[in-house]
Amino acid sequence: MKTRQWLVAGGLLALVVLAVIGLELTGGSSPPVPNHKLTGANGKEQTTLVDQRPLQTARKLLSLASTPEEQSVAQEALRLADHEVDLAFADALREAQEHPVQPTPETRELYQRVSRVQAAVKSDQDRVRTLTKSLASGGESNKENVQQQLDLAQAQLAMDQDELDDAKEDLTRAGGDLQSKIQRLLDEHEATQHAGDTQAPAAGFDINYDAGNLSAQLRAWNALREKQAKLVEARQGAVRAATDLGGRHQALEQHVKGEDSERQAVAQQAGLVLSGQQAAASSRQNAAAAISSLHHFSTDQKALSDLDKRIQDEQELGDTYGSWISLLQAHRRTALHGIIQSALWILLIVLGLYLVSRLIERYFAGLTPEKKRLHTLQVVARFALQALGVLLILFVIFGAPNQTPTVLGLAGAGLTVAMKDFIVAFFGWFILMGRNGIRVGDWVEINGVGGEVVEIGLLRTVLLETGNWTDSGHPTGRKVAFVNSYAVEDHYFNFSTSGQWLWDEIRLLIPAGQNPYPTIDAIQKLVTAETDTNARLAEQEWQRAANRYRVKSFSAVPSISVRPTTSGIEIVVRYITRAHERYDVRARLYQAVVDLLHRKPVQAAAAGKPSSTAD
Repeated sequence: MKTRQWLVAGGLLALVVLAVIGLELTGGSSPPVPNHKLTGANGKEQTTLVDQRPLQTARKLLSLASTPEEQSVAQEALRLADHEVDLAFADALREAQEHPVQPTPETRELYQRVSRVQAAVKSDQDRVRTLTKSLASGGESNKENVQQQLDLAQAQLAMDQDELDDAKEDLTRAGGDLQSKIQRLLDEHEATQHAGDTQAPAAGFDINYDAGNLSAQLRAWNALREKQAKLVEARQGAVRAATDLGGRHQALEQHVKGEDSERQAVAQQAGLVLSGQQAAASSRQNAAAAISSLHHFSTDQKALSDLDKRIQDEQELGDTYGSWISLLQAHRRTALHGIIQSALWILLIVLGLYLVSRLIERYFAGLTPEKKRLHTLQVVARFALQALGVLLILFVIFGAPNQTPTVLGLAGAGLTVAMKDFIVAFFGWFILMGRNGIRVGDWVEINGVGGEVVEIGLLRTVLLETGNWTDSGHPTGRKVAFVNSYAVEDHYFNFSTSGQWLWDEIRLLIPAGQNPYPTIDAIQKLVTAETDTNARLAEQEWQRAANRYRVKSFSAVPSISVRPTTSGIEIVVRYITRAHERYDVRARLYQAVVDLLHRKPVQAAAAGKPSSTAD
């Protein structure tokens, strides 16, 4: 091969090697997708508290059920998995209650805070119950004062309850209250189950990342990339939201700590009001102010508790998005593996086509000049090879149609009707290339037109017209093209041997009164000498053809037939010649016969004239 061809083949081989390396790098099992884990305030991941994988697996399998029988079995599996997860939650709550987490300095301080606030809440609840009973059993004179004390006690209880919720949320975030975490997961599980019972799951867009064709793989890879970009943006938004909420929580917590002195003052004032140590008018004013302040403090504590819950939700949401992103990365890896595999198939097809094309060129380049007629066969082979390669590449890119036999059948029927003449002409070319076909240079007759074959294409045959066999055989200068369908639907005439032998004849008239036999003998010898070589070759070729076709052999010796006419004796001389030499041989024979006939009268006259010496 030439240098350029070696470079092309080497480049294709290098691309194939790179594709194989890419398959090895992207192949194998996908990396495991991390489970959803809880994260404490210290940033350390903790193991999953409740194993919900049975329920998750059952939900995935439910989406795969297609028939009613499969859906029934999948629903039963989902029910059993749900019951299993409920038991797992109950077991986890019992385990957390019996084996609490070992406290750290941070969680120990939070435990003390929770205990202190719980005691305050219990005291407030007792006071509210006492005042409620007093209000129900007291007289009308003291009813207004008791009502003020009850309102103040309820406000104090609401504030302490909110502070208790905030303390518990802080303890949960710090990882010191597993029971609260498990209870929170249980609430989320029940909410999810309720939403699943009331709403049918929406069918999402099916991304076939494991498709078998390149176009679907590219679409899936691009869709996964866009989805991953949206998830990354959502995760970053969740992280930013958690950070912002953490800042707000810290600022509000500092604000609440700055109000400790005011809270203590309000608490003392509320105690004086509840103990009845102030005058009635002053007591009413102080009670109203204390209630307003307690409502304000309660609102702050509730805001802190809500911020804690929102922070935890945002953190868990970010972790969930992270797990989803990891899953998409595994899917993208699978899609990329498929893309590389499809590209490898395309490269292998192109490389195979290139190598086979080079082999075809080398084979036909080594043919002898006598076989150059197979050049058209080379064109057909290359065209068929390229068409096959394009078809295979299209299958790799777009995949086989879902109804391949039906599509191919309808397409074939339509093409057969629309391109009948072209199809028949194409198959007629194979007949012409066969043993009983025609070759370039043959003198043939097609549909009444005779001539020399100058071109045999895939769809048509071109003749150089020479007229019929009774004419002189000179080319008329016109090219006549025939669609190759004549080889199937019509007929054509060709010679049975490769030498293109045919019988030709010349006619002579010997005047009456002249002895014809000497002339006939002389013409016999002349024609035999002129056609002796061709006659021997024709007999040899005809003998081979006779053996193949099992026909009777013949003699190629020239023959002369005599027919008397009113004008004299007509002599018909038949001899063997090649089709393309017919005119030249006939011209030479006519010239030789004219010379022969001209010499005989001269010799006869010379023989009958008396010599001068005799006189």
